Amino acid sequence: MAAIRRFGEAHIRPHYAPLIGAAAADEQVRSWWNEAHIGAAVAGGLVVVADADGHLVGVGQRGRSGGDHVVYKLYVHPRHRGNGLGPRLLDALIRQLPADADRLYIEHFVANERAGAFYEREGFTVEKVEPSPTGDPALGVVWRVRPLATFAKTPGRA
Repeated sequence: MAAIRRFGEAHIRPHYAPLIGAAAADEQVRSWWNEAHIGAAVAGGLVVVADADGHLVGVGQRGRSGGDHVVYKLYVHPRHRGNGLGPRLLDALIRQLPADADRLYIEHFVANERAGAFYEREGFTVEKVEPSPTGDPALGVVWRVRPLATFAKTPGRA
C-alpha cells in the first residue's frame, strides 16, 4: 500500500499539473491516493500493480459506479510507457471481473488526450462527457465503455 501511495505522489502531480492545473492535480493526489482510499481498494482486491526490478512501475484500480464496473486508475511510470504495460494492467483488471460482466467503463479528464487515445486503441468508445462543476472544460470527465463480449478475458489478448 505504501508503494502505491508513493507512486501516486511521485507521478500524478507532474502528469496532471500541465493538463488540469497544479491545484486540481494536488486534489487528485489528496482524494484518490491517500491511505484510506488506497487501503480500501487493496483490501477489496481491486488493485493490480506492475513492478520492474523491485520497483513499482504501474497501477490499475477498478471499482463500481452503481451496477457498472469501472477502471478508476491506470497509470504507468513514464519511463515504462510504450512497452505494453498499460494493456497488460488493463487485462489483469478485466480478468478479475465476474464472468457475467458484459462491459467495462473507464473515465478520464477531457484534457488527458493521451489517455483518451490509449483507451480508444484498447476498444473503449466515448459514451458521455460530464462537464466539470467548476466550469473548467479541462476538468470535464470523459466516460468510455468497452463491451467485454468482443474481447477475451484471458491472458495474452493484447
